[in-house]
Amino acid sequence: MMDMKERGRLAWAWFWSPNARWSLGAIALVCFAAGIVFWGGFNTALDVTSSETFCISCHEMKNNVFEERRGTIHDSNRSGVRATCPDCHVPHEWVWKVKRKIEATFHEVPHKILGTVDTPEKFAARRLEMALREWRRLKTTDSRECRNCHNFEHMDFTVQTKAAAATHKEGFAAGKTCIDCHKGIAHTLPDHAAEAYKILEDELAGKGQGVAAYLNGLEQKASPAAK
Repeated sequence: MMDMKERGRLAWAWFWSPNARWSLGAIALVCFAAGIVFWGGFNTALDVTSSETFCISCHEMKNNVFEERRGTIHDSNRSGVRATCPDCHVPHEWVWKVKRKIEATFHEVPHKILGTVDTPEKFAARRLEMALREWRRLKTTDSRECRNCHNFEHMDFTVQTKAAAATHKEGFAAGKTCIDCHKGIAHTLPDHAAEAYKILEDELAGKGQGVAAYLNGLEQKASPAAK
């Protein structure tokens, strides 16, 4: 009977033995190296496409939203802590970041190709729809991207104004999330913002007409045929 040591020696020899032109061990090493290269390239691509430079490489973003963000509290402030486009619109956690990239590939890239919002007029016409999409994302994730920088548990209410401190405390007690109150702090609020957000809240609560029907109603009212 073959002992364990001999079996181990034969298994090791089999692992490195020639198999056609390559040994199994060599194939494993090549695959391992290729995996490292692929993983490094994949994560590099994620980092590159999660930068402000990449975001504003599209003129739709640079001309319509980047410029209007200049001078806001997230662009320039006394502490010098600056939030860029991906800080608010791309999750930091790897799994959610990849999910967001997949969504953008199948939803936003086609609209870039089609030129859906490639002029200020087109962008203005769809501003409410796009805002609602982001508000929905933040509402359903408990303002995850906001919380990457703002932590409720570490807020010092003594250095906030009395009104801000009271509002924050009331909001936290009521289970509100950042986006419930802080809309339009980096971008121009669209028309009907308050009304549309209430429709979104009702939809998420399982009641009301829903955002799609609401937007369709606004579009019909604004169409020349309806005038």
